[in-house]
Amino acid sequence: MTPQLQQAIRLLQLSTLDLQQEIQEALESNPMLELDESESDSESDLNDQNAMVHEENESAEKREQKLDQLNSQENDDFQDLQNSDWNENEIPDDLAVDSTWEDIYINTSPNSSQSSMPNDDSDFESRNTAVESLQDHLNWQLNLTPMSDSDRLIAMAIIDSIDPNGQLTSSVASIHAGLIRDLDIEEDDVLAVLHRIQQFDPVGVGYRDLGECLSLQLAHCDPECPGHSLAGKIIQDFLPQLAIRDYKLIMKRLKVKESELKAALQIILSLNPKPGSEITLSDTAYVIPDVFVTKEKGRWKVELNPETTPTIRVNPDYAALVERGDSGSDNAYLKDNLQEARWFLKSLQSRNETLLKVATKIVEHQKGFFDYGDEAMKPLVLHDIAELVEMHESTISRVTTQKYMHTPRGIFELKYFFSSHVATHEGGECSSTAIRAIIKKLIASENPQKPLSDSKITSLLGEQGINIARRTIAKYRESLAISPSNERKRLL
Repeated sequence: MTPQLQQAIRLLQLSTLDLQQEIQEALESNPMLELDESESDSESDLNDQNAMVHEENESAEKREQKLDQLNSQENDDFQDLQNSDWNENEIPDDLAVDSTWEDIYINTSPNSSQSSMPNDDSDFESRNTAVESLQDHLNWQLNLTPMSDSDRLIAMAIIDSIDPNGQLTSSVASIHAGLIRDLDIEEDDVLAVLHRIQQFDPVGVGYRDLGECLSLQLAHCDPECPGHSLAGKIIQDFLPQLAIRDYKLIMKRLKVKESELKAALQIILSLNPKPGSEITLSDTAYVIPDVFVTKEKGRWKVELNPETTPTIRVNPDYAALVERGDSGSDNAYLKDNLQEARWFLKSLQSRNETLLKVATKIVEHQKGFFDYGDEAMKPLVLHDIAELVEMHESTISRVTTQKYMHTPRGIFELKYFFSSHVATHEGGECSSTAIRAIIKKLIASENPQKPLSDSKITSLLGEQGINIARRTIAKYRESLAISPSNERKRLL
């Protein structure tokens, strides 16, 4: 495998962010490569010229307005002096002024203290990108809570043992054992501080089990609300039965009616089993689409995202320095870099052409999805696209990995459009993605009091001509993160 082919394959499998980094490294290491900013420079120059003209006009207008104001002020001051009685000998040496030099003169030098003022917007983004953790939020409240020094040390140890969901990951005994060397305290002291922290925001933080978490939040609800006392009994004694939705047993044991149980369940469902998630923010994963798909005049159009890769070229001035007949070390260095630059540009072009070709064939094959949604997805494997574009399946796999397509239905990885197939009664094929969409639609419209079992879904799909086994239905349902029918049963 030649170095050129190795480079082309490596660029082909890079994601957009990795490719941008690769291009930046190539620009820094190869003097023959440069950014092609000819068009952007001309536009920016024109904009700068227009801005300068506009600023000059504004400055002239401001100078005229300022001059008029000064003339008017001088006339007013002269009239005041003429109309007033004053003695020339009574004028003090130092006249009081309304402002100081520092109020007028603003030092804009890099070393000036003004650059670190709060109203400086130069570091606005970095000041606003910090994400507050749950520990930061709790420590902030701790600093505002009056406590003794020993209690504060206990509270800090407890907060350090709270996970992002708000649960206390260490027992009271272990926290006490870690502090007993430095503090003369008992386990009851640790427990008392824990109860104080459990009153912090968010409500329920510092819980040791699910029952305590829900009970802490229930204590902050209105006790006059219908079902409040019953909700407390269910949380205390019947959480396992509630988890498997054994409502009949709960009603039988507590001797309540279905309407009363519904009121209690409404309160319980309003509680958050992971209160810390309200504070802890997950890092946002940004996706840059490589391909745009739009519909124009009834036809789907595929285009590469021009912002994913900067336009680079070979520097014509440096390339002109290469002398073909010269075998000196300097000329050899220029020749090698020129050849590498041309290989790199050719590999980039090959990557873009291959990506566009593969994306176009995918869109042509999956027109039903773009028009009607997941249920119209057709079966598609790597071999199908490989034959259409006359490439190897491994190449198609590299092209579709970590490459994203922006469509009117959302942003999808190219691999999303590939799926296996299931036979139909008519001898045709149905995509597994389409079957998942049908299963999701059936479950979404089911009666929550009588959810559909896997066997029932199998029979419903059979009525639509889709021949599929019950275990396959269970596998697809689990891939959609949908619980079994006995766990989906609800009263509400």
